[in-house]
Amino acid sequence: MTRFPNSIRTYGGVRRSALAGLLLVLNTGCWIYNFHGGGLPADVKSMAILPFDNQTPNPDLQQQLLDEMRKTLESRLGVHEASEDQADAIVSGTIVRYDIDIPIGYSATTGNQPVTGTRRKLELVVDVSIVDQKTGKTLFKRQGMVADGEYAERAESDGRGQALKKLVSDMVEGAQSQW
Repeated sequence: MTRFPNSIRTYGGVRRSALAGLLLVLNTGCWIYNFHGGGLPADVKSMAILPFDNQTPNPDLQQQLLDEMRKTLESRLGVHEASEDQADAIVSGTIVRYDIDIPIGYSATTGNQPVTGTRRKLELVVDVSIVDQKTGKTLFKRQGMVADGEYAERAESDGRGQALKKLVSDMVEGAQSQW
């Protein structure tokens, strides 16, 4: 049996001093880092998600964006939805642009037969802000936020769904990165 001086005794192959240091760092890290609210300030526990102004000719976009934000923001930011007069923070914005039918052409040859599959791309652009109602402080703001989606010909709704998911995910990541 190997004997070590008291200062470097091991416990399961790990030095006691190293283990104590690791526990101290982990404990201190948890004390400093605030896990509440998914990156928002701790006092933001509720959020009102207002329908975005829609400057596009597609009337369905406003409701689809609102539905996606309600589904995603609440769960990923750790807040619950509330009415505008009761909420700690307000999410608002404008759907600035919706460009569809941007061609992306793919072609291939199968045997002796040329095959052409046409794919399309769409872009969705919004301005968004999240404001703390108590302090008036802007928690997150982004102008010209762009998301795109690809779709097969005559399947625009698939591309729109992709773009909406990307857009809301970018909103969450942006809000989380502020804190």
